Amino acid sequence: MRGVFSLRARLTVIILVPLIAIAFGVGYWQLKNAQRTAEEVFDRGLLTVALAVANDVAVSEGDALSPETARLLENSSGGPVFYHVYAPDGVIVAGYATPPVGIPRVEPQVARPQTFKAVYQGRPVSGVRLQTQTEIEGFSGIFTTTVWQDSRLREDFVRDLVLRTLMALGAILASVAVIVWFGVRLGLRPLNDLETAIKRRSSDDLSTIRRAVPEEVSGIVQTLNGLFAQVREAIDTQSQFIANAAHQLRNPIAGVLALAEAVDRAKTPEDRAMRVQDLLEATRKTADLTQRLLLHERARAISPEKSFALLEAQAVLEAWAAEFAAEIPEAVMFETDIGVGAATVMADALMLKEALSNLIDNALVHGGSALSRITLGAQVAGRELHLWVEDDGVGIPEEARETALTRFAQVADGEGSGLGLSIAQAIAHAHGGTFALMDGAVGLRAEMSLPTADV
Repeated sequence: MRGVFSLRARLTVIILVPLIAIAFGVGYWQLKNAQRTAEEVFDRGLLTVALAVANDVAVSEGDALSPETARLLENSSGGPVFYHVYAPDGVIVAGYATPPVGIPRVEPQVARPQTFKAVYQGRPVSGVRLQTQTEIEGFSGIFTTTVWQDSRLREDFVRDLVLRTLMALGAILASVAVIVWFGVRLGLRPLNDLETAIKRRSSDDLSTIRRAVPEEVSGIVQTLNGLFAQVREAIDTQSQFIANAAHQLRNPIAGVLALAEAVDRAKTPEDRAMRVQDLLEATRKTADLTQRLLLHERARAISPEKSFALLEAQAVLEAWAAEFAAEIPEAVMFETDIGVGAATVMADALMLKEALSNLIDNALVHGGSALSRITLGAQVAGRELHLWVEDDGVGIPEEARETALTRFAQVADGEGSGLGLSIAQAIAHAHGGTFALMDGAVGLRAEMSLPTADV
């Protein structure tokens, strides 16, 4: 059997996997957000330095920077800032002589700073270029102030910020995992109690489980209780059947044994031959009763998946009617009223034939001396196939019909086994149909209703 994770592990995984996916999404969002924040913060810092340098150069006419600006250059946003200032004619006024490589060229735009990425002494840098209208020593024009800083400072800032975020998320996920693991364990405790209650059940105790359970598993408990009820009913029915069968077979078997002993004690060939005939007759009756008992149990255990087949009702019923007619005494007229057209039915052909045969035998045995006619009929009504056997015998009073359907029960004294109608009813129910006794035109009508097949 393929391995299955425990319910606690499954629930933990189901809860944590989405949380982990969300954590990765938050981490990615935080990375992008940190990168944008770093660009804004560092660019704003560089712009502040550029403004300070431009102001100091204008005030001192390129001679010196103020102490405050010098401190900004030494450590702004965690690292040193480099700078230079060019006059309109391209002459350097102040700062480092070698600028970064790769600064995009743009038209002069006063008061609009330009951010850039470039390379300075082989290392990536980020910077700001600021163009201002300035006058130094009588020379007026657009002076260009450029400041830049190592880009790794920004990368370190982003890395530290994301790392803190991931550490916080990891701690949260670990806490959630522990809480979920033990929370699910506590939440599943009622299921453990239910397992204990089920283990206590046995073939001797199939009582209903009345233990309080969570709403989510109440359906399982109801299903189990329904299954227990069905098993109890099946066991009770089987026990009752065995008891009834033992009771019904006791007398015939005792009779067969007595006749066998009588045959053994016979003193003359004529006496022996007569008793042998009696023994054969008693044996046939006992065998017939045993066969009917087995047929009744088989009817209750019909498997649609294994024994059902698609039957063309008209052809099958006509063939069976011909067989039935050959076995009915000449004194009784056998008629048919079969008109089902192209109707089909999913059924166990052998068992369905046995049901009709039992109904005909029941009419012959219990129809009384006035019995003169038996009719086998069939018709389709809606999505049902109605099969019936009707006779003009003495019938069964309406108040006694429920008794007549009980196993081994007989409304009047007779030679029957008391199983014919019960067998027919069991076969009808096994096919998903119904069975009923009703008044016929003159006598009794026994009718089965079976669902037709969808073709």
